[in-house]
Amino acid sequence: MDKVEITIIGAGVIGLAIAAALAKKYKDNVIVVEKNDNFGQETSSRNSEIIHAGIYYSKGSLKQKLCIEGVNYLYKLCRKESIPHKQLGKIIIATRPSELTQLEELFKRATSNGVTKLKLLNQREICKLEPHTKAVAGIYSPLTGIIDSHSLMEYFIRKAKSSGVEIAYRSEVNFLSKEKRGFVVGLRQDEYRFLSQVVINCAGLFSDKMAALAGIDVNNLGYQLHFCKGDYFSYAKPSPVNMLVYPLPGKDEVSLGVHATLDMGSRLRFGPDAEYVHEIDYKVKAEKREFFYQAAKKIIPDLESESIIPDMSGIRPKLQGPHDAVKDFIIKEESALGLPGLINLLGIESPGLTACIAIAKKVSQMVSEILP
Repeated sequence: MDKVEITIIGAGVIGLAIAAALAKKYKDNVIVVEKNDNFGQETSSRNSEIIHAGIYYSKGSLKQKLCIEGVNYLYKLCRKESIPHKQLGKIIIATRPSELTQLEELFKRATSNGVTKLKLLNQREICKLEPHTKAVAGIYSPLTGIIDSHSLMEYFIRKAKSSGVEIAYRSEVNFLSKEKRGFVVGLRQDEYRFLSQVVINCAGLFSDKMAALAGIDVNNLGYQLHFCKGDYFSYAKPSPVNMLVYPLPGKDEVSLGVHATLDMGSRLRFGPDAEYVHEIDYKVKAEKREFFYQAAKKIIPDLESESIIPDMSGIRPKLQGPHDAVKDFIIKEESALGLPGLINLLGIESPGLTACIAIAKKVSQMVSEILP
């Protein structure tokens, strides 16, 4: 049976960042297996591509720590390697006086959590920055930006492959069993099996299925994922705003609310919304147009309704189910479950893109404690 030191399941941005981080030390002893025909075909390519500052996350959570650490790593990498990005900035706005208390509480929580350079703005200051918005006050975050996630993933692939990492597409894992020397990993294609000392589960939407293959009771341990779909609508005319514009988040924190984002070509999009679904379906529901228009004009009043058009959708791999409290990332080595050498990453939704390098560093440390 063929042997390898490290197997990474999933060639999304997280799996590829980890592969790049491990490449130098472990060189040609790392393989990435991906069931799709190419990299980043699911969550990694169906999102807002936002570089987050870390405003929303609970103090002490992995989301908070890894986002605040990761945003600096990501900007530094983008500048060094000329990865397309724009540090556009963002404003979170209160649209009526009754929201001012919530806005101030969000500002205090974010600053106490270590988010830097935030500024509270009054109505006049917001009008100078973004005159087409509707706000009585806001939080300005100059660190927030956007990135070309495809170019970022291509960079990680180049870095990994240059040290001998192999990436195997059309390689779906359908067997994962712990043995004395490591894990037997089985691929559906050609019923091929090989032995791996370490397995890193970065399977995104299907990471709970991979954990279950290894024998973990995902329901009992809280590892079960819920598909949460988000649709986007774009604006067919030139954008009236130059930065990202967000409403205050809802109380359930399932999503940050329908917000205005810009892509690398300065095209304005609104979304995502949040709808729990049972199956993966990326079709945008055109009948949501009026809902998106009404949500969008709350923050940018003078939009033309006929210019709001269906764009794309993505699906978040949420640990938080409907009506659940907010749940953190799971990044865990599973020796306590009798599975030493298995590292599970589950529920890596936003701010996973921003945190990808910080996540990779954390996982690399875990691997160094397993392998000499």
